[in-house]
Amino acid sequence: MESEANKNRYLLPNDQPVVTLEAVSAFNSLTLKEKLYAYHISQAAWKGGLITLLQTSPESGPIFILFHMLFSTQAPEEFKRLALNSGFMEDDVKALFVYACGVFCNAGNYKGFGDTKFIPNIDQNHLEELLKLSPIWNELELLWSELKDVIYDLTPGKTCLGYSPQGCTTYLSKNCTPEDNERVQNWLKSQKMECYNTRLFKTESDGKVTYEIRLASEERKEIQRTSDGNFTFVVTCGDYSPIIGKVATHLESAIEYAANEVEANMLACYVSSFRTGSLDDHKAGSRYWIRDMSPVIETYIGFIETYRDPAGVRGEFEGFVAAVNKEMSGKFTTLVSNAESFLKLLPWTKGFEKDKFLKPDFTSLDVLTFAGSGIPAGINIPNYDEIRQSEGFKNVSLGNVIPASYKQSTTPFLAKEDADLLQKWRVPAFELQVGLHELLGHGSGKLLKKESDGSFNFSTSLLDPLTGKPPSSYYEPGDTYDTKFGSLSSSYEECRAEAVGLYLCLDPQVLKIFGHEGEDAEQVSYVNWLSLVWAGAGSGLEQYEPGRGWLQAHAQARFVLARVLIQAGVVQITQPSEGDLLITLDRSTIRGAGRTAIGHFLLQLQIYKSTGNVEEAVKLYNHYAEVSEPWLSWRSIILANKQPRKMFVQANLVLKDSTVELKTYDANLEGLLKSWTERFVEPQPLYESLMELTKLDAKHF
Repeated sequence: MESEANKNRYLLPNDQPVVTLEAVSAFNSLTLKEKLYAYHISQAAWKGGLITLLQTSPESGPIFILFHMLFSTQAPEEFKRLALNSGFMEDDVKALFVYACGVFCNAGNYKGFGDTKFIPNIDQNHLEELLKLSPIWNELELLWSELKDVIYDLTPGKTCLGYSPQGCTTYLSKNCTPEDNERVQNWLKSQKMECYNTRLFKTESDGKVTYEIRLASEERKEIQRTSDGNFTFVVTCGDYSPIIGKVATHLESAIEYAANEVEANMLACYVSSFRTGSLDDHKAGSRYWIRDMSPVIETYIGFIETYRDPAGVRGEFEGFVAAVNKEMSGKFTTLVSNAESFLKLLPWTKGFEKDKFLKPDFTSLDVLTFAGSGIPAGINIPNYDEIRQSEGFKNVSLGNVIPASYKQSTTPFLAKEDADLLQKWRVPAFELQVGLHELLGHGSGKLLKKESDGSFNFSTSLLDPLTGKPPSSYYEPGDTYDTKFGSLSSSYEECRAEAVGLYLCLDPQVLKIFGHEGEDAEQVSYVNWLSLVWAGAGSGLEQYEPGRGWLQAHAQARFVLARVLIQAGVVQITQPSEGDLLITLDRSTIRGAGRTAIGHFLLQLQIYKSTGNVEEAVKLYNHYAEVSEPWLSWRSIILANKQPRKMFVQANLVLKDSTVELKTYDANLEGLLKSWTERFVEPQPLYESLMELTKLDAKHF
């Protein structure tokens, strides 16, 4: 049995903070045509976001249906009044509301940030009695009976995402091992295929193994079948068919309202990709996307980030629609125009930087819609190596996410002076870090490659600055960064980008671009370092579990950087009392020992990435990512002071009488629930699609 103390780690607290993602001013600045464009893509994003439920856990789709049906039938306020009048306590109702909100915001019953399972903060039988109050209990009862034990299941292998049996995943069937994944990856490489929009299912019969590589598409058919000894590789399309078909239809409707031919072509490519499963079509759409410079409405949609696939190569579905914030975008544009001079400040030699910096579009956006398992503060996309390295990319800072993220925040483990500084300067410091992280972090560095014709994309006279010798490794044809670095790829790259931000935020010219000079500039750069150290040495350990390891890429990355600075004597952690920690950053050492330590570590990260030297990269990274004493002891203190992540209430774009309205909701649990129930005008077909796909997958999980 799971102990009560351990079970508490998997509960969302009843005082879960809920904040509004403010978008009214951005929406009001749009023309009717722009609003219609945003509306149709928003519909595509929300429908596609249901795919993320199916990518999270086998039960996430049905759990979503259960609570969506419950609150679509009876408004949360009405349900609450009924429950209180029936003798239930307010905490009982809150526990139900918090859990349902958690499922909606995380696209399932595992946290979008951290990948750990969460369960209702109310006894199973008590929750059942509460659900029985619903006027549609007769419709919910069968679904609840199938889900109630699964919802509360905290047995080994069910508490976090990952390879079975240590964790659970729906990216691969539960009988797939890392060795199976590697075998399939090697085969895909031989076929010149990538697997962002795929899942992998393994079946065995009479000593023969069949691997089905299933592409996400509306069309359902077998594309290819190849046998190699006891192994057969089958490529099919049709994963998520009924849902992704609706995504394509909404994107088709948006084409009429595109601002230009580039946007229209971009959407047409996405439609083709979602209809047929062609990743090349999505890449073509991404190429149009990077050419659509400074649009009023910015959007991207598809299978993008690989954080939650245990193998680190398959993308989670997400889609966003946002309007440009002109004031902040102006600062980012200036940063882009000066980027080449700032790249020269980074600690590696010219041969390890791209031959030509492809100046990207970099805008600050106010999010109107973000569908997925969580909302980031910044994005650097597309993730396709061949496009990023030689054609370009875009940087996106989600401006209204940053201030919303810091509402109702507390920061334990800091001296009062540091806590006050963090409170005052945190938003401008984070805006600075996001800009540097996305543009000069993810946007920098060259991958040394051997081309398919046998030539190399680097000079034979190039020397590895760590060894003084020519590079001993590089990327072979068909290799990508994700496939080479696998499960380490996301955290390693986030660490590299965060390190770039720390390294460059000390430059006066960078600070000036963001409007910080003199004493203010000193405070912003100090708070940027302090914020990252606090996140790494403090709250980051919330995302580590003994026996399982790190559960979240960004948290691991920040912990690694904190360890580098501790080793350099720049950061110190003490335990002033039994239940407390004190994190101290020595301001006087930042520009000396601090910058030197981060610079050398950043050089190592980049050289190992550039040369595809996975062995040395793993050795370096795991050394700093290791959690031993005293960290294991401190972890209990950190967990006791854990601050819940904010849940965002997003507005809905509503089509009414040939125009589009923005419907907003209160920043509370009831408002969040209502936003989700009103998000889908005709939910029944979506319920049916989710259940159909869940049952289709059941035999694999």
